[in-house]
Amino acid sequence: MAEIHLKSLAHSYSKDPSKPSDYAIREMDHIWEHGGAYALLGPSGCGKSTLLNIMSGLLSPSEGQVLFDGLEVNNIPPEDRNIAQVFQFPVIYDSMTVYDNLAFPLRNMKTPEVKVQSRVHEIAEALELTPLLKRNASNLTADEKQKVSMGRGLVRSDVSAILFDEPLTVIDPQLKWKLRRKLKQIHEQFNITMVYVTHDQLEASTFAEKIAVMYGGQIVQFGTPRELFERPNHAFVGYFIGSPGMNLIEVQRSSSGVKFNNTQINLEPEMVKLLAQMPSNNLKVGIRPEFIHIWDEPNNDAYCCDLLHVEDLGTYKILNLKLDGQQLKVRLDEDRKVPKGEVYISFPDQWLKLYVDEFLVEVAVELEGANA
Repeated sequence: MAEIHLKSLAHSYSKDPSKPSDYAIREMDHIWEHGGAYALLGPSGCGKSTLLNIMSGLLSPSEGQVLFDGLEVNNIPPEDRNIAQVFQFPVIYDSMTVYDNLAFPLRNMKTPEVKVQSRVHEIAEALELTPLLKRNASNLTADEKQKVSMGRGLVRSDVSAILFDEPLTVIDPQLKWKLRRKLKQIHEQFNITMVYVTHDQLEASTFAEKIAVMYGGQIVQFGTPRELFERPNHAFVGYFIGSPGMNLIEVQRSSSGVKFNNTQINLEPEMVKLLAQMPSNNLKVGIRPEFIHIWDEPNNDAYCCDLLHVEDLGTYKILNLKLDGQQLKVRLDEDRKVPKGEVYISFPDQWLKLYVDEFLVEVAVELEGANA
């Protein structure tokens, strides 16, 4: 296993990049630590696969360094990086048996056959492939083929890291959860550095100890699933993580906080001080549907909303509200009565987030200071 350091890394498919939008990967500095189970999460086109291919050596970065345990590997080809990569679609030899597919990477390294046999059986047992070892790979189902493809990545005990590029795309939805748990167990068993690329937040949360969320060629936040949910550092993280995502409202400055239309949102004094340090007027407030407080009756601390419609999701309901022209989603627990007509809500200070130029105000102030 290895520490992978992406140092001042950037990549552009343009010959002469001159502006940020020319870069598929904007300059970043990021470390994947020894033996961690990580997810690289983001929508299509955000740069996830580009970043993965740079780490594996299939692509050379335009700028910066890729360091494995402190050693630059920019000019080292993929086969010499000790990296295993599992792709979106299975990469196996249909003409071989399952056993021979799993054995191939080891035999290619001239591993003694007795060690090949031991390792193949160990990985086959971990992936529940033992009953299929003698079967020809061409006769396997799509999910069985992908398990074999994963096994080929796992079978070498000397690999520095295993990179998974949306490996469950072809898997039946009912089997995805089982395979995600299986990968998690394999990581715990073999303690290999793993980076799992996906656009599915559930896959990322099930597999990873920490998640790197990518947006627009940048890693905008790196943290545990809980950290991403409770304290999204970027407005996109708030929107992308959660179901439904965070409510985001464009606002303007006011004497005691911010406002939109005729609605005043008072902020804590410390947040007002932070906001005063930022020149930008690209401001948003955000709060998750789960954290909006619903009052049983009117009071001076509550905003009055119109109830538009209710989504009944079984164990809870989502209320779709309109507050001064702004639509909001609010989660209502199953033991609460659904209000009629008007709904009274408030935004607890603990869960109300302020974003400046899309970054949480505390983070934005730090970035402003670093760039000064």
